[in-house]
Amino acid sequence: MSNRFGQLFSVTTWGESHGPAVGVVVDGCPPRLPLAVSEIQADLDRRRPGQSDIVTPRKEEDRVEILSGLFEGRTTGTPIAMLVRNSDARPGAYDEMREKFRPSHADYTYQAKFGIRDHQGGGRSSARETIGRVAAGAIARKILAQANPDQPVEIRAFVSQVHDIAMPVGAAATFPTLAEIEATAVRCPHPATAAAMIERIKQVRSTGDSVGGIIQCRIRGVPPGLGEPAFDRLEADLGKAMLSLPATKGFEIGSGFAGARLKGSEHNDAFESRDGRVRTATNRSGGVQGGISNGEEIVFNVAFKPTATILQPQKTVDVRGNPTELAARGRHDPCVVPRAVVIVEAMAALVILDHWMRHAAQNQLFKF
Repeated sequence: MSNRFGQLFSVTTWGESHGPAVGVVVDGCPPRLPLAVSEIQADLDRRRPGQSDIVTPRKEEDRVEILSGLFEGRTTGTPIAMLVRNSDARPGAYDEMREKFRPSHADYTYQAKFGIRDHQGGGRSSARETIGRVAAGAIARKILAQANPDQPVEIRAFVSQVHDIAMPVGAAATFPTLAEIEATAVRCPHPATAAAMIERIKQVRSTGDSVGGIIQCRIRGVPPGLGEPAFDRLEADLGKAMLSLPATKGFEIGSGFAGARLKGSEHNDAFESRDGRVRTATNRSGGVQGGISNGEEIVFNVAFKPTATILQPQKTVDVRGNPTELAARGRHDPCVVPRAVVIVEAMAALVILDHWMRHAAQNQLFKF
Protein backbone atom coordinates (compact mmCIF):
# COMPACT_ATOMS: atom_id res chain seq x y z
CA MET A 1 0.00 0.00 0.00
CA SER A 2 1.10 3.57 -0.63
CA ASN A 3 1.03 4.39 3.10
CA ARG A 4 4.06 2.13 3.72
CA PHE A 5 7.66 2.96 2.84
CA GLY A 6 10.80 0.84 3.11
CA GLN A 7 11.58 -2.89 3.04
CA LEU A 8 13.61 -3.95 6.10
CA PHE A 9 13.22 -0.68 8.01
CA SER A 10 9.67 0.27 7.15
CA VAL A 11 7.26 3.01 8.19
CA THR A 12 3.49 3.24 7.85
CA THR A 13 1.97 6.68 8.42
CA TRP A 14 -1.67 7.37 9.23
CA GLY A 15 -4.02 10.22 10.06
CA GLU A 16 -5.51 13.36 8.54
CA SER A 17 -4.93 17.08 8.94
CA HIS A 18 -8.01 17.77 11.05
CA GLY A 19 -8.59 14.34 12.54
CA PRO A 20 -7.93 13.49 16.20
CA ALA A 21 -4.27 12.62 15.62
CA VAL A 22 -1.58 11.63 13.15
CA GLY A 23 1.14 9.08 13.61
CA VAL A 24 3.40 6.31 12.38
CA VAL A 25 4.27 2.66 12.95
CA VAL A 26 7.96 1.82 12.55
CA ASP A 27 8.85 -1.80 11.91
CA GLY A 28 12.32 -3.34 11.67
CA CYS A 29 14.06 -1.22 14.28
CA PRO A 30 16.87 -3.22 15.92
CA PRO A 31 16.31 -4.12 19.58
CA ARG A 32 18.20 -2.62 22.54
CA LEU A 33 18.65 0.80 20.92
CA PRO A 34 18.63 3.48 23.64
CA LEU A 35 15.85 5.89 22.67
CA ALA A 36 14.27 8.84 24.44
CA VAL A 37 11.13 10.73 23.48
CA SER A 38 13.16 13.95 23.57
CA GLU A 39 15.33 12.74 20.67
CA ILE A 40 12.26 12.41 18.46
CA GLN A 41 10.70 15.61 19.77
CA ALA A 42 13.77 17.65 18.77
CA ASP A 43 13.12 16.94 15.08
CA LEU A 44 9.36 17.42 15.40
CA ASP A 45 10.01 20.86 16.90
CA ARG A 46 11.86 21.81 13.72
CA ARG A 47 8.84 20.74 11.63
CA ARG A 48 5.97 22.08 13.75
CA PRO A 49 3.80 25.01 12.62
CA GLY A 50 3.81 28.41 14.31
CA GLN A 51 7.56 28.47 14.93
CA SER A 52 8.21 31.78 13.16
CA ASP A 53 6.46 34.65 11.39
CA ILE A 54 7.10 33.20 7.91
CA VAL A 55 5.20 29.93 8.38
CA THR A 56 1.60 28.96 9.06
CA PRO A 57 0.24 30.43 12.32
CA ARG A 58 -1.50 27.15 13.24
CA LYS A 59 -0.52 26.48 16.86
CA GLU A 60 0.38 22.86 17.47
CA GLU A 61 2.85 21.63 20.08
CA ASP A 62 3.23 18.35 18.18
CA ARG A 63 4.09 16.43 21.35
CA VAL A 64 4.94 12.86 20.43
CA GLU A 65 3.71 9.84 22.42
CA ILE A 66 5.40 6.45 22.05
CA LEU A 67 2.75 3.77 22.46
CA SER A 68 4.74 0.59 21.85
CA GLY A 69 8.13 -0.90 21.05
CA LEU A 70 10.00 0.80 23.90
CA PHE A 71 10.74 -0.68 27.34
CA GLU A 72 12.88 0.93 30.04
CA GLY A 73 14.37 3.36 27.55
CA ARG A 74 15.36 0.79 24.92
CA THR A 75 13.71 -0.50 21.76
CA THR A 76 12.38 -4.04 21.98
CA GLY A 77 12.57 -5.01 18.31
CA THR A 78 8.78 -4.93 18.01
CA PRO A 79 6.81 -2.28 16.08
CA ILE A 80 7.18 1.24 17.43
CA ALA A 81 3.89 3.13 17.33
CA MET A 82 4.02 6.91 17.75
CA LEU A 83 1.16 9.38 17.96
CA VAL A 84 0.83 13.18 17.81
CA ARG A 85 -2.56 14.65 18.69
CA ASN A 86 -4.10 17.51 16.68
CA SER A 87 -5.16 20.27 19.05
CA ASP A 88 -5.64 23.40 16.90
CA ALA A 89 -7.81 22.07 14.09
CA ARG A 90 -10.36 24.51 12.68
CA PRO A 91 -12.43 22.47 10.22
CA GLY A 92 -14.97 25.29 9.79
CA ALA A 93 -12.39 27.28 7.84
CA TYR A 94 -12.70 24.70 5.06
CA ASP A 95 -16.49 24.66 4.62
CA GLU A 96 -16.20 26.30 1.19
CA MET A 97 -13.91 23.48 0.00
CA ARG A 98 -16.63 20.89 0.61
CA GLU A 99 -18.17 21.84 -2.74
CA LYS A 100 -15.25 23.54 -4.52
CA PHE A 101 -11.93 22.17 -5.77
CA ARG A 102 -8.83 24.14 -4.80
CA PRO A 103 -6.62 24.82 -7.86
CA SER A 104 -3.43 22.73 -7.98
CA HIS A 105 -4.41 20.89 -4.79
CA ALA A 106 -5.34 17.23 -4.36
CA ASP A 107 -9.07 17.90 -3.92
CA TYR A 108 -10.14 16.85 -7.41
CA THR A 109 -7.73 13.92 -7.78
CA TYR A 110 -8.70 12.41 -4.41
CA GLN A 111 -12.37 12.73 -5.40
CA ALA A 112 -11.64 11.12 -8.77
CA LYS A 113 -9.74 8.21 -7.20
CA PHE A 114 -11.84 7.42 -4.11
CA GLY A 115 -15.22 9.03 -4.80
CA ILE A 116 -14.98 10.62 -1.36
CA ARG A 117 -12.56 13.05 0.26
CA ASP A 118 -11.87 14.80 3.54
CA HIS A 119 -12.06 18.47 2.58
CA GLN A 120 -10.92 19.69 6.01
CA GLY A 121 -7.37 20.90 5.49
CA GLY A 122 -6.87 18.43 2.66
CA GLY A 123 -7.24 15.43 4.95
CA ARG A 124 -4.61 12.83 4.08
CA SER A 125 -3.04 15.03 1.39
CA SER A 126 -2.04 17.63 3.98
CA ALA A 127 1.63 18.03 4.86
CA ARG A 128 0.59 17.24 8.42
CA GLU A 129 0.96 13.60 7.37
CA THR A 130 4.74 14.16 7.36
CA ILE A 131 4.83 14.24 11.17
CA GLY A 132 5.06 10.45 11.11
CA ARG A 133 7.92 10.56 8.62
CA VAL A 134 9.91 12.97 10.79
CA ALA A 135 9.35 10.87 13.93
CA ALA A 136 10.50 7.72 12.12
CA GLY A 137 13.40 9.57 10.54
CA ALA A 138 14.68 10.61 13.96
CA ILE A 139 15.02 6.94 14.90
CA ALA A 140 16.70 6.11 11.59
CA ARG A 141 19.11 9.01 12.01
CA LYS A 142 20.16 7.75 15.46
CA ILE A 143 20.82 4.25 14.16
CA LEU A 144 22.90 5.64 11.28
CA ALA A 145 24.95 7.77 13.67
CA GLN A 146 25.97 4.59 15.49
CA ALA A 147 26.34 2.27 12.50
CA ASN A 148 29.98 3.25 12.02
CA PRO A 149 31.32 5.15 15.06
CA ASP A 150 34.57 5.98 13.26
CA GLN A 151 32.66 7.74 10.47
CA PRO A 152 29.04 8.42 11.51
CA VAL A 153 26.51 9.24 8.83
CA GLU A 154 25.55 12.91 8.86
CA ILE A 155 22.55 14.24 6.97
CA ARG A 156 22.20 17.96 6.45
CA ALA A 157 19.47 19.67 4.41
CA PHE A 158 19.03 23.41 3.95
CA VAL A 159 17.16 25.93 1.84
CA SER A 160 19.27 26.93 -1.16
CA GLN A 161 16.62 28.92 -3.06
CA VAL A 162 13.31 30.71 -2.44
CA HIS A 163 11.48 31.95 -5.54
CA ASP A 164 14.25 33.55 -7.63
CA ILE A 165 16.59 34.23 -4.69
CA ALA A 166 19.36 31.62 -4.55
CA MET A 167 22.57 31.11 -2.61
CA PRO A 168 25.64 32.26 -4.58
CA VAL A 169 27.46 29.58 -6.57
CA GLY A 170 30.04 27.96 -4.29
CA ALA A 171 28.44 29.24 -1.09
CA ALA A 172 27.69 25.67 0.02
CA ALA A 173 31.18 24.34 -0.72
CA THR A 174 31.63 23.26 2.91
CA PHE A 175 29.34 20.92 4.81
CA PRO A 176 27.11 23.32 6.82
CA THR A 177 26.61 22.91 10.54
CA LEU A 178 23.19 22.51 12.11
CA ALA A 179 23.75 25.79 13.97
CA GLU A 180 24.40 27.63 10.69
CA ILE A 181 21.19 26.27 9.18
CA GLU A 182 19.05 26.93 12.25
CA ALA A 183 20.41 30.47 12.69
CA THR A 184 17.56 31.95 10.63
CA ALA A 185 13.86 31.15 10.28
CA VAL A 186 14.27 30.23 6.60
CA ARG A 187 17.02 27.67 7.32
CA CYS A 188 19.50 28.94 4.74
CA PRO A 189 23.14 28.83 5.95
CA HIS A 190 24.12 31.93 3.93
CA PRO A 191 23.07 34.92 6.10
CA ALA A 192 22.76 37.54 3.35
CA THR A 193 20.72 35.23 1.14
CA ALA A 194 18.60 34.15 4.10
CA ALA A 195 17.69 37.77 4.87
CA ALA A 196 16.58 38.34 1.27
CA MET A 197 14.57 35.10 1.29
CA ILE A 198 12.74 36.08 4.47
CA GLU A 199 11.89 39.47 3.04
CA ARG A 200 10.52 37.87 -0.14
CA ILE A 201 8.35 35.44 1.81
CA LYS A 202 6.93 38.25 3.94
CA GLN A 203 6.25 40.33 0.84
CA VAL A 204 4.28 37.62 -0.98
CA ARG A 205 2.45 36.72 2.20
CA SER A 206 1.25 40.31 2.55
CA THR A 207 -0.47 39.98 -0.83
CA GLY A 208 -2.05 36.61 -0.02
CA ASP A 209 0.28 34.79 -2.39
CA SER A 210 2.94 32.08 -2.05
CA VAL A 211 6.33 31.05 -3.44
CA GLY A 212 8.27 27.82 -3.85
CA GLY A 213 11.92 26.96 -3.39
CA ILE A 214 14.70 24.38 -3.44
CA ILE A 215 16.18 22.32 -0.64
CA GLN A 216 19.65 20.84 -0.99
CA CYS A 217 20.53 17.75 1.01
CA ARG A 218 24.05 16.52 1.67
CA ILE A 219 24.92 13.19 3.27
CA ARG A 220 28.42 12.20 4.33
CA GLY A 221 29.75 9.06 5.99
CA VAL A 222 27.85 6.65 3.71
CA PRO A 223 30.15 3.73 2.85
CA PRO A 224 30.55 2.49 -0.72
CA GLY A 225 28.30 -0.38 -1.75
CA LEU A 226 24.81 0.68 -0.62
CA GLY A 227 22.08 0.47 -3.23
CA GLU A 228 20.96 -1.90 -5.96
CA PRO A 229 21.98 -2.12 -9.63
CA ALA A 230 18.58 -1.97 -11.30
CA PHE A 231 15.09 -1.03 -10.08
CA ASP A 232 16.03 -0.17 -6.48
CA ARG A 233 18.95 2.06 -7.34
CA LEU A 234 19.93 4.27 -4.43
CA GLU A 235 19.19 7.48 -6.33
CA ALA A 236 15.87 6.04 -7.53
CA ASP A 237 14.75 5.33 -3.97
CA LEU A 238 15.94 8.76 -2.85
CA GLY A 239 13.97 10.29 -5.72
CA LYS A 240 10.86 8.31 -4.80
CA ALA A 241 11.22 9.36 -1.17
CA MET A 242 11.56 13.04 -1.99
CA LEU A 243 8.85 13.14 -4.65
CA SER A 244 6.46 11.47 -2.21
CA LEU A 245 6.55 14.65 -0.13
CA PRO A 246 3.70 17.14 -0.55
CA ALA A 247 4.41 20.04 -2.97
CA THR A 248 7.53 18.47 -4.53
CA LYS A 249 7.94 18.81 -8.30
CA GLY A 250 11.57 18.02 -9.00
CA PHE A 251 14.54 15.91 -7.89
CA GLU A 252 18.11 15.89 -9.15
CA ILE A 253 21.25 14.25 -7.83
CA GLY A 254 24.83 15.33 -8.45
CA SER A 255 25.12 17.40 -11.61
CA GLY A 256 21.45 16.76 -12.32
CA PHE A 257 20.02 18.48 -15.37
CA ALA A 258 23.13 20.64 -15.70
CA GLY A 259 25.11 17.49 -16.51
CA ALA A 260 23.21 17.22 -19.80
CA ARG A 261 25.11 20.29 -20.99
CA LEU A 262 28.54 18.74 -20.41
CA LYS A 263 30.73 16.42 -22.44
CA GLY A 264 31.87 13.10 -21.01
CA SER A 265 35.39 14.46 -20.69
CA GLU A 266 34.00 17.30 -18.58
CA HIS A 267 31.55 15.29 -16.50
CA ASN A 268 33.46 12.11 -15.59
CA ASP A 269 34.65 11.77 -11.99
CA ALA A 270 38.26 10.54 -12.17
CA PHE A 271 39.22 7.87 -9.64
CA GLU A 272 42.25 8.33 -7.40
CA SER A 273 43.73 6.81 -4.26
CA ARG A 274 43.28 9.12 -1.28
CA ASP A 275 43.16 8.56 2.47
CA GLY A 276 43.87 4.87 1.94
CA ARG A 277 40.87 4.15 -0.27
CA VAL A 278 39.43 4.73 -3.72
CA ARG A 279 38.05 8.26 -4.06
CA THR A 280 36.89 10.51 -6.89
CA ALA A 281 38.61 13.78 -7.75
CA THR A 282 35.23 15.46 -8.40
CA ASN A 283 31.70 14.56 -7.39
CA ARG A 284 29.41 15.23 -10.35
CA SER A 285 27.89 11.78 -9.73
CA GLY A 286 26.57 13.03 -6.41
CA GLY A 287 27.95 10.07 -4.48
CA VAL A 288 26.09 7.40 -6.48
CA GLN A 289 27.28 5.45 -9.53
CA GLY A 290 25.38 2.58 -11.13
CA GLY A 291 22.72 2.90 -8.45
CA ILE A 292 25.24 2.19 -5.68
CA SER A 293 26.99 4.57 -3.28
CA ASN A 294 30.66 5.19 -4.04
CA GLY A 295 31.63 6.57 -0.62
CA GLU A 296 31.61 10.21 -1.65
CA GLU A 297 29.20 12.78 -0.27
CA ILE A 298 25.66 12.23 -1.54
CA VAL A 299 24.27 15.52 -2.84
CA PHE A 300 20.79 16.12 -4.21
CA ASN A 301 18.25 18.91 -4.67
CA VAL A 302 14.48 18.85 -4.19
CA ALA A 303 12.21 21.46 -5.82
CA PHE A 304 9.00 22.53 -4.06
CA LYS A 305 6.19 24.35 -5.83
CA PRO A 306 4.45 27.42 -4.37
CA THR A 307 1.86 26.53 -1.73
CA ALA A 308 -1.33 25.73 -3.65
CA THR A 309 -3.74 27.36 -1.18
CA ILE A 310 -3.42 31.14 -1.43
CA LEU A 311 -5.51 33.91 0.09
CA GLN A 312 -6.62 35.35 -3.24
CA PRO A 313 -9.81 34.70 -5.25
CA GLN A 314 -9.23 31.92 -7.80
CA LYS A 315 -11.38 30.53 -10.60
CA THR A 316 -12.32 26.88 -10.20
CA VAL A 317 -15.25 24.46 -10.51
CA ASP A 318 -17.48 22.79 -7.93
CA VAL A 319 -18.06 19.06 -7.47
CA ARG A 320 -20.70 19.15 -10.22
CA GLY A 321 -18.32 20.81 -12.69
CA ASN A 322 -19.94 24.24 -12.56
CA PRO A 323 -17.64 27.27 -12.89
CA THR A 324 -17.23 29.18 -9.63
CA GLU A 325 -14.77 31.23 -7.61
CA LEU A 326 -12.90 30.18 -4.49
CA ALA A 327 -12.04 32.70 -1.78
CA ALA A 328 -9.79 30.45 0.26
CA ARG A 329 -9.33 30.83 3.98
CA GLY A 330 -7.39 28.82 6.50
CA ARG A 331 -3.81 28.88 7.75
CA HIS A 332 -1.09 27.98 5.32
CA ASP A 333 2.64 28.42 4.81
CA PRO A 334 3.42 31.16 2.27
CA CYS A 335 6.50 29.04 1.47
CA VAL A 336 6.80 25.41 2.52
CA VAL A 337 10.57 24.96 2.27
CA PRO A 338 11.70 26.24 5.72
CA ARG A 339 9.66 23.57 7.51
CA ALA A 340 10.37 20.93 4.86
CA VAL A 341 14.12 20.84 5.62
CA VAL A 342 13.78 18.34 8.45
CA ILE A 343 11.29 16.28 6.42
CA VAL A 344 13.84 15.90 3.60
CA GLU A 345 16.44 14.83 6.15
CA ALA A 346 14.03 12.28 7.62
CA MET A 347 13.23 10.67 4.28
CA ALA A 348 16.92 10.57 3.38
CA ALA A 349 17.68 8.80 6.67
CA LEU A 350 14.94 6.23 6.02
CA VAL A 351 16.32 5.42 2.55
CA ILE A 352 19.96 5.17 3.63
CA LEU A 353 19.18 3.00 6.67
CA ASP A 354 16.91 0.65 4.72
CA HIS A 355 19.59 0.15 2.06
CA TRP A 356 22.27 -0.33 4.72
CA MET A 357 20.21 -3.08 6.36
CA ARG A 358 19.51 -4.72 2.99
CA HIS A 359 23.23 -4.60 2.17
CA ALA A 360 24.10 -6.21 5.52
CA ALA A 361 21.50 -8.93 5.05
CA GLN A 362 22.91 -9.87 1.65
CA ASN A 363 26.62 -9.52 2.29
CA GLN A 364 27.38 -10.02 6.00
CA LEU A 365 25.29 -12.95 7.16
CA PHE A 366 27.18 -15.55 5.12
CA LYS A 367 30.84 -15.48 4.15
CA PHE A 368 31.69 -17.72 1.20
